Amino acid sequence: MRAAVYKGKQELVIEDLPLPEPGAGEILVKVSHSAICGTDVHAFLYDIAPPGTVMGHEFSGTVAAVGPGVTMWKEGDRIIGGGGTPPPGSEAPLRRQEQYNYRLEGFADTRKRGYAEFTLLNDWAPLSIPDNVSDLKAALTEPCSVAVRAVRLSNMKLGDVVAVLGAGPIGLLTMQAARAAGARKIIVSEPSATRRDTALQLGADAVVNPSSEDVISSIVNLAEGDGPHVVFECAAAPSTLDAALNMVRKKGSVMLVALAWENVPLLPVDWAGKEIQLNTTFGAEPYDWKVALDLISNGKVDLEPMLLDTDILTLDGIQEAFEALVKPSTQVQMVVRF
Repeated sequence: MRAAVYKGKQELVIEDLPLPEPGAGEILVKVSHSAICGTDVHAFLYDIAPPGTVMGHEFSGTVAAVGPGVTMWKEGDRIIGGGGTPPPGSEAPLRRQEQYNYRLEGFADTRKRGYAEFTLLNDWAPLSIPDNVSDLKAALTEPCSVAVRAVRLSNMKLGDVVAVLGAGPIGLLTMQAARAAGARKIIVSEPSATRRDTALQLGADAVVNPSSEDVISSIVNLAEGDGPHVVFECAAAPSTLDAALNMVRKKGSVMLVALAWENVPLLPVDWAGKEIQLNTTFGAEPYDWKVALDLISNGKVDLEPMLLDTDILTLDGIQEAFEALVKPSTQVQMVVRF
């Protein structure tokens, strides 16, 4: 099978690897679509992924073979590569450990994953794709589940004014999840014109260009002069966390969704007097995946504007795609199609 193998030092090489065989309790998945995640781009940029890694965790496909003892799935079933409920003891480390550092521990998994023609999954791991959801859209269930979890943990209430900083895939999904949860007004900050236009297509009430506007004062004014009730930080730019804390209204909440991999400046004396809450989220749990898949299936999350024809690529284009996403401009959501 062909796979994009990370060699270290920002290099992905397409190699022919042996086709894996499913063992007891495993299924072999023929990957259909694999979306490129910002986490993988950071692992590439900061050279965190160990050489030999096959990344990719946002994928859809069909069951190609089942191992001994598998009764939940059969050949030809359409699945997404996650969302199932793990048996006790098989939870991800961040769900079972009291201390967890993703930068140091997040790439210990040596499985060959979604940037390959085939991958193995435990039979409990995937979810079935609804008939009305295409394989392409199903590949975005995982990032949608991240957005769902961010909103569910954010303390957002019906009727709140919300700001979303960053209109990459996670930001665009978060603004839609917030709308589905009852946000009254959504303001999006994004430097890319393409992404700002996409945010407006998806229902943002206002967009701000942080490259040419004072993002804090602009968003505070758009939020009726008081600032948003909730700010979702989905950019991880050097200035955005401090900006989020400065723009949120008194006793409001900031939800940290995107992760900076470098030190970011904060000046707490500027905003601590507002008695605000800073919350964090990471990944998603099985229930979040189910909610995300329902939102996609019933149209409350619209993926169509996020999936530009120019952003669908073959495996051979993955190195160039990662290089482009280090400094995104016109891209929204890039997806490898097998």
